[in-house]
Amino acid sequence: MAKTSKISSSQTKQATAGKSPAGKSTAPSRTKSTRATAKKVDTEVIENGIKGDFVNGKLRCKSLIIDGTKYRTRLNYKFENRKKYEPPDSRKITSIIPGTILKLFVKEGQQVKEGEQMLILEAMKMKNIILFDEDGTVEKIHVKEGERVPKNQLIVELK
Repeated sequence: MAKTSKISSSQTKQATAGKSPAGKSTAPSRTKSTRATAKKVDTEVIENGIKGDFVNGKLRCKSLIIDGTKYRTRLNYKFENRKKYEPPDSRKITSIIPGTILKLFVKEGQQVKEGEQMLILEAMKMKNIILFDEDGTVEKIHVKEGERVPKNQLIVELK
């Protein structure tokens, strides 16, 4: 014969509350820290109607309103220390690929026209002929023949 046992209503409540009938907990206990941390949050306008939330003196969130909808953005370290965007200046010609200057076709003070040859840049065993995009006068040449240039280095400035 099978043995049966009676369970009281108090034992049923304990079992449904995550405890065994013996009174031991079946679920891991989680305690939350009750330590209070005081954070001072200030909001002030930064620029062009963009509001910033400062937590303990550090900028953490920006709020901006676009077409009546309010957006909040979180700022990270990389964003805060980024280089500001500058629109490209067509008068400053930079290298678009690292390489070696083989030959310069222009001198300082020389008048140049669009499509005229500026220099030969050897990169990845290929000789690239660099042409002028617009008319102007060569103000300054920042490289010499035989010089190795990295990407985005200023080569020539026009007036």
